[in-house]
Amino acid sequence: MLNCSGDTEGCVGNGTPIGVALAGSSEGALHRALGVVLTSLLALVVFSLGCTVEVGKLWSHLRRPWGILVGLLCQFGIMPLTAHLLSLAFAVRPVQAVAILIMGCCPGGTISNIITYWIDGDMDLSITMTTCSTVLGLGMMPLCLYVYARFWVQTDNIKIPYFNIGVTLITLIVPVACGVFVNYKWPKAARIILKVGSALGVFLILVIAIAGAVLYKGSWNTDTSLLTIGIVFPMIGYTAGFFISVIVRQPWKRCRTIAMETGAQNVQICSTMLQLSFPPEQLVLMFTFPLIYGSFQLLNGLLLVIVFQMYKRMAAQKREDPSSAEHLQDSPNLNNGQGEVNVAFENDKSASPIEENGSESVQIGVNKTTEYSKL
Repeated sequence: MLNCSGDTEGCVGNGTPIGVALAGSSEGALHRALGVVLTSLLALVVFSLGCTVEVGKLWSHLRRPWGILVGLLCQFGIMPLTAHLLSLAFAVRPVQAVAILIMGCCPGGTISNIITYWIDGDMDLSITMTTCSTVLGLGMMPLCLYVYARFWVQTDNIKIPYFNIGVTLITLIVPVACGVFVNYKWPKAARIILKVGSALGVFLILVIAIAGAVLYKGSWNTDTSLLTIGIVFPMIGYTAGFFISVIVRQPWKRCRTIAMETGAQNVQICSTMLQLSFPPEQLVLMFTFPLIYGSFQLLNGLLLVIVFQMYKRMAAQKREDPSSAEHLQDSPNLNNGQGEVNVAFENDKSASPIEENGSESVQIGVNKTTEYSKL
């Protein structure tokens, strides 16, 4: 056991981590109230994002789940392996390595859906992936932890918060289902709700970042190695998810979506697992990592949004220039039912009809050829 003295940074006088002490202190009421407010705001944001989902497109992802399978491979293959390698490379303490591994084994978080919207990703795929990863997390989390965590600790000591995962799944599915219904019945109202919800999503991200920095400011006094891993780990997830999607020739919208789903983990599930599984004297060395990871996955995501929006404006200006529009002609983006040939980012708009209606477009072309031959 690792001891935590009264004057240790990140602890209170009785050796309890700050994150745990808040629940029983005078700030506990504020902490719980903030949690209720953030949960309510998150439900509203997810509801608004559900207004972008169309049942037909959702069903097409489930019927041909190539994008989902690639995303799940990154989620439960790349992220746990990356967590394991980072823990070895930085030679962190065993309990800290377990915290890093638990974060890497968690399913995707709802923050990925918000960021995906702002980078013009595939919202149908994003929400489907978040739901599927949360469901599969019930089995994949114990399996991944059994494979990697036993290098440092007995995996029997780690408790999987099945109840919390179930609650997370419900709070995701119910608002999304309501949003899909609104989009089906009242599409004009859905567009208005989406605009409000997307702005609310940016506000929610800022509130979460500020609240974490204020409530857990003492937790930032931690090992440099743990801080470094918390900074680079989300970006590794974003980058790995994107390039693996490119390698398997997914459309650009899906590449961006899978990248976000890979790097944005469910921080709440990780924090709950740590508090359920480890005593206070060990928890003080572990509880810091979810805070660091959550903060930098938000920061990295916002930076990616800014870069993409800048690129989008530059590309739009370039398309408006007649001298630079010639290279957009005759750039095939073939669809084989499993993915598309990636040619250039500028092909996003021109490829979208093929991506959404690939087989229908081919059939229309065949019908037109037949009609001309009859004439």
